[in-house]
Amino acid sequence: MSEPVRRVLMGRIHGAFGVRGELRLESFSDPDTEIFRYQPWTLRDPQGRERTLQGARGRPSPKGIVMTMPDVADRDAADAMRGTEIWVSRDALPPPAPGEFYWVDLEGLRVSNLDGVVFGRVAFVFSTGANDVLVVRDDTRERMIPFARPDYVREIDLDAGTLLVDWDPEF
Repeated sequence: MSEPVRRVLMGRIHGAFGVRGELRLESFSDPDTEIFRYQPWTLRDPQGRERTLQGARGRPSPKGIVMTMPDVADRDAADAMRGTEIWVSRDALPPPAPGEFYWVDLEGLRVSNLDGVVFGRVAFVFSTGANDVLVVRDDTRERMIPFARPDYVREIDLDAGTLLVDWDPEF
């Protein structure tokens, strides 16, 4: 069997914009409009149904990104898209700069500390505004470790699938 395609959440549709089928889009790319370079998209609606989309277009506006989709022609159809997530294949994204990582690339790495204590694997990463946080889980425990390099995160080896941290196992 082949390995499943890794995908990255790149945006979310927040409903209709106007009456002609345009949509309000929250983009997680930087800059916001870069999201349109990574098509085709996998759209996942709030019920979990997925479909592939190609041909979306967008423009910046004072209230965020406004976009059009080939199969959305009126306000009702646009509003029905509210809450739909936009996912792209990890392979569609450009390589990160040296010393930078996509969060999805950290997920699944085995985490251990300087003393060799294994904490588990990175389940996901989130941002607090001040810094990013690694959520590390094993069978019995969940830890939140600030993604602060080199203070707490000492070494990342994507090829080996490991992440070394300076973190107390009791914390």
